[in-house]
Amino acid sequence: MRTIMLKLHRYLGLGVALFLVITGLTGAVVSWDHELDEWLNPHLFEASTPGTPQPALALAAQVEATFPQVEVTYFELHDEPGHARYFWVEPRVDPTTGDLYRPGFNQVYLDPVSGDVQGKREWGAVWPITSETVMSFLYKLHFSLHIPEIDGIDHWGIWMLGIVALLWTFDSFIGFYLTLPRGKAGEERRAWLRRWKPAWQIRRAAGADRLNFDLHRAVGLWTWMLLFVIAFTAFSLNLYREVFFPVMSLVSDVTPSPLDQRTPNDHHAPIAATLTFADIAELAGQKAGSLGWSEPLGSLWYAREFGIYRAEFFTAEEGHGAGGVGHKALYFDAGDGRYLGDFIPWEGTAADLFVQAQFPLHSGRILGLPGRILISVMGIVIAMLSITGVIIWWRKVVARERRATQRVLSAGSSSG
Repeated sequence: MRTIMLKLHRYLGLGVALFLVITGLTGAVVSWDHELDEWLNPHLFEASTPGTPQPALALAAQVEATFPQVEVTYFELHDEPGHARYFWVEPRVDPTTGDLYRPGFNQVYLDPVSGDVQGKREWGAVWPITSETVMSFLYKLHFSLHIPEIDGIDHWGIWMLGIVALLWTFDSFIGFYLTLPRGKAGEERRAWLRRWKPAWQIRRAAGADRLNFDLHRAVGLWTWMLLFVIAFTAFSLNLYREVFFPVMSLVSDVTPSPLDQRTPNDHHAPIAATLTFADIAELAGQKAGSLGWSEPLGSLWYAREFGIYRAEFFTAEEGHGAGGVGHKALYFDAGDGRYLGDFIPWEGTAADLFVQAQFPLHSGRILGLPGRILISVMGIVIAMLSITGVIIWWRKVVARERRATQRVLSAGSSSG
């Protein structure tokens, strides 16, 4: 049994090692993507024109008038002194070809007072990598490897890393099992624990090979629970719609969101909205009032592959929401304005809470700033464990080849 587990651990580890080095190191950086992005690109994020900011809805309309090949699909409504307005845009369908336009950008930044365009960029662009694109390049590399669209599907990289995360989750249990000492008949628990104790220790004076092995085994043990959480949540986030949510729905009472209940259109054929952002802002304000919500309307998003608007309610200071799980939200049909449901952070069934917790756990935001620091450290740990594992395997390969060569030489000597 142990021999089989050892081989599984070896080959699963080798199979996912490169992916874990990439996602570990990028994860350590993208935990701070927003802060680093603002530091690198003050010309996009900072605005200095004095005066009263224009309404966000008016600025959104201005973006579409300035760039007729795109439509605004997301923006926030808060006025933050000294901050530019940010709009996410997506290409419209070219009526002459039926294909999407290729504007070369998907984010636009405006001065909120003058309405001047401060800049635009392609979030997630592969090339060129500049100060404007480096953080989004790393972020997209982290969850999709930048694998391009193939046969009309642009999720290949996301799915691949979801499968890698599932294998990694399984392998984490194998790795833990291999640290356990073999049991002896009649052995007391205390004696067994004493024999397990060396697995938790790093012997720095025992030589390079031993140090490499101890780092791989001991650090893996000390951080095992965190590694499992990161691996499992990576799987659940990347294969959410394809595997995680359907399985959760089979085994527990989980409440689907309006997005979960609709089959999306192909992203090359977005659903044209009948209602405008202004219409949804009015409907959302009325509905929030009837629900007794006190938070202001914070953002509007049109999920055009689903034909659904999402209106979120939060203040400018709330960031990613309570524990990183997001903000209160209302959903409306983009065709007739029909109210489709709501989302309230950390409310619902036990299964709902488990589903909501996946991103906060993966990002560390569930613990606030200490959690983000911890996730950054764990990104480096994940890369280190992968590299030390490959080194262990390679040294064993070299040792086997050396022994085989010695046997051949010994056989030749004997026959001579």
